[in-house]
Amino acid sequence: MSLHPSLAAVRHAVRRGLADLEPGARLVVACSGGADSLALASATVHEGREQSWYVVGATVDHGLQDGSADHAERVVGQLAALGVDETVSARATVEAPGLGPEAAARAARYALLDEIRERFEAEAVLLGHTRDDQAESVLLGLARGSGGRSISGMRRRFEHYRRPLLEVAHVDTVTACQVEGLVVWDDPHNLDPAFTRARVRRRVLPMLEDELGPGVTESLARTADQLRGDMDLLDGYAERALAEAAVSDGLSVEVLHTLEGPIRTRVLRAAAVAAGAPAGETFYQHVLAVDALVTDWHGQKWVDLPGRLRARRADGVLRFEHADDTA
Repeated sequence: MSLHPSLAAVRHAVRRGLADLEPGARLVVACSGGADSLALASATVHEGREQSWYVVGATVDHGLQDGSADHAERVVGQLAALGVDETVSARATVEAPGLGPEAAARAARYALLDEIRERFEAEAVLLGHTRDDQAESVLLGLARGSGGRSISGMRRRFEHYRRPLLEVAHVDTVTACQVEGLVVWDDPHNLDPAFTRARVRRRVLPMLEDELGPGVTESLARTADQLRGDMDLLDGYAERALAEAAVSDGLSVEVLHTLEGPIRTRVLRAAAVAAGAPAGETFYQHVLAVDALVTDWHGQKWVDLPGRLRARRADGVLRFEHADDTA
């Protein structure tokens, strides 16, 4: 009996995305109960049998919706039924001053997933983002004018995280779950127009498909692939430049002056994020304002940044300080 194409697509993506892992590897699959993460969990269990992977199914309860604890319990039951080796459920505390609700929830979720990975000594944490999520990220990056790194979308791998399904369409994960008889949870936040991503998913992308023809989602995701190598190269140059500019309490303005603009702005953004500015809320206009402290200095007092951070120039040094410490 032939395998359904959607189920085959999901399993093939997982097989290819985890091909470098050794037999017996320990993995954490983050699962919300939605189609993408359920399909990922199922495929990881299936592909892991031959490799004797130890698969931990993890769900994070953000506590932001009524009945969230009951839902987390149901997801744990689904993961156990799929055949994961172990399940874990954790309750996140979503409190991050200076961050929006989506960014705060994301920060809390990753913090918990980091703890879970360390607890189980896992090689990787798998996330269920699909090609549709990638297209949304590219479109949002274009709309915000936040530069090539944003337009290059989500990375397939970063730190201990992997996204094996970035080339798989959301419709395939939904169909794969239907084929396997998995009951999928539709997160109300994904339908709530108060959230920007929900509006992009429900209104903007369908409108673009209608007006420009089918294939917009694939084209946006392909744009991310084409840009990512260039961004990685430039970021590598910037990382070395950041190390050269670093002094004991900030960055040397003299060294920053010697850098080409595209490298210098990357250095400044990286330094701001390292100091506590939320990456998802630090936009190009913020970086340009900080850059002016280097290239157009005329005694500016400071530049306010997201995360209650300030950039200040004094005595030839550019410093990033918390606003509470500089008041």
